Amino acid sequence: MTGWWDDYLWAALTVAKVFVCSLVFMVVFGLSGAAAKLSSSKPAQAVANAYTVFFRGTPEILVVLLLYFGSAVTLTAVGRLFDPSIRFLDIPPFWAGTIAIALVVGAYATETFRGAFLGVSPGSIEAARALGMSGLQTFVYIRIPEMWRLALPPFGNHMLSLVKDTALISIIGLEEMLFVAKQATSTTGKPFTMYIVVGLIYLAFSTLVTGLTMALEHHANRHLRAPT
Repeated sequence: MTGWWDDYLWAALTVAKVFVCSLVFMVVFGLSGAAAKLSSSKPAQAVANAYTVFFRGTPEILVVLLLYFGSAVTLTAVGRLFDPSIRFLDIPPFWAGTIAIALVVGAYATETFRGAFLGVSPGSIEAARALGMSGLQTFVYIRIPEMWRLALPPFGNHMLSLVKDTALISIIGLEEMLFVAKQATSTTGKPFTMYIVVGLIYLAFSTLVTGLTMALEHHANRHLRAPT
């Protein structure tokens, strides 16, 4: 491992950045999809259903490749309309990969959030209305907290999926841990050592996410525990 520790460190930081950014996009996609499915608009429901069916039924690695190369073809074609001298335009691998895995996991999160919203107690909504709370106040103070408590266990699984899916982005040239491990293997001829380090780092990330999820669940369910 001599000479490779700093490369693994920077690669691990790249994975952390991809995870945080994809987590934000995943929540946005998931909440948007859930809102569309729960809305009374038939077109919105149709778009949300198509989104979940496509991205839940397509391999993640294929989505990464399609988004990266498809966006390059589209951007290049659009750019040439304004400047024929343009030869090639693309989205940086970081953002292409981040959005791709967020779209896939966001499709699963859509169903998680939809089910959690449906699980909110009607009695709580009626009580809020009886107290004179507005629709916005009811949503912020009643629906969101109850939905969040119900969604947390599967949401933790979605976060773990995001952590592991970051490994897919190496295929489009992002210098994350698998990319570094491949380079190190070609130089040192020790694939087991290089890839076991990657596995241990991913295990550390997954352990942190699991611990965070457990802490959030403990906090969200604090009102259900009997006082001591």
